[in-house]
Amino acid sequence: MSLQQFINEAISPWMKEEGPDSDIVMSTRIRLARNFDQTPFPIIAKSQNLEKILDFFQQEYHHQSFNNYHDLEFVKMSDLQPIEKRVLVEKHLISPHLAENAELGGALISKNEQVSVMVNEEDHIRVQLYFPGFQLEEALDQAFELDDWLEEKINYAFDEKKGYLTSCPTNVGTGMRASVMMHLPALTLTQKVNRMIPAINQLGLVVRGIYGEGSEALGNIFQISNQITLGRSERDIVEDLQSVVNKLVEQERKARHILVEQSELQLEDRIFRSCGVLQYSRIIESKETAKCLSDVRLGIDIGYIENIPKTILNELMVLTQPGFLQQYAKKTLSPHERDILRASLIRERLKLEK
Repeated sequence: MSLQQFINEAISPWMKEEGPDSDIVMSTRIRLARNFDQTPFPIIAKSQNLEKILDFFQQEYHHQSFNNYHDLEFVKMSDLQPIEKRVLVEKHLISPHLAENAELGGALISKNEQVSVMVNEEDHIRVQLYFPGFQLEEALDQAFELDDWLEEKINYAFDEKKGYLTSCPTNVGTGMRASVMMHLPALTLTQKVNRMIPAINQLGLVVRGIYGEGSEALGNIFQISNQITLGRSERDIVEDLQSVVNKLVEQERKARHILVEQSELQLEDRIFRSCGVLQYSRIIESKETAKCLSDVRLGIDIGYIENIPKTILNELMVLTQPGFLQQYAKKTLSPHERDILRASLIRERLKLEK
């Protein structure tokens, strides 16, 4: 897949697939932080060190394939325009840190966009592997295999007592962040999610917004991930996360059932009002879009809405972000211009299903 396809197609191929518990768990991600041995970490490295790593990845992995992840494309950040970087962030293929701070950074991306290896971000290597739905164990197995494949040509910075060495001490040990993206509208509407977050934090997990650290939980979408990386195995970390996510799935389903039983008319009104806003608005801001998309997704999951597939909502979540809107328009847009174009694209996209 070419760079232009990564940038121009709103929804990644893997996102079109259904996964276990996908009515609540939108995606699963395993991220591994790794560094080259005997090489200064990116935060203190000289430009020649970083350039050498970029050249290594381009020579060794560009257009290579691993298992089902074909035609890995290596992209240098210096070759991208700011809007193009923003699009890749909105698709979760690179991090905001890589887009904003790593001129000598790059990314190795698989054709189906399920694998993304960020180069010279906070660490030399940040491996990311995505799965639809709730698939932590499968994602971990695949991440181990991908890590082994990279290690065939790379000597990692590793200490027998501390584990994998990383730029940030909070990643030392396994270097792993396991996370799931969850849609929790009912727990939010019943105001239970705010009471759950402190309890989740006490278990060594963290709750963030859709774009990770420092981001807002737009559209009732929350990212749940591990905080502890040292002193526990990857399997143990994943088991703990799996247990908490199972409880959240159970509680979200109960909350949805209660809403339908006790507030059916109000819930139905909220969902169809949001559907109408998406179908008929001429100007719409990103926060309102996220709220309406969340309501409509809930309406699909509980059977109120039958003529809109969830894949369109996944697509609109990305397509209506500022970077994609400006990429679509082929020019920089003011916030007001983005709000107008956003409304227009949503109307046209929803009409295709009628």
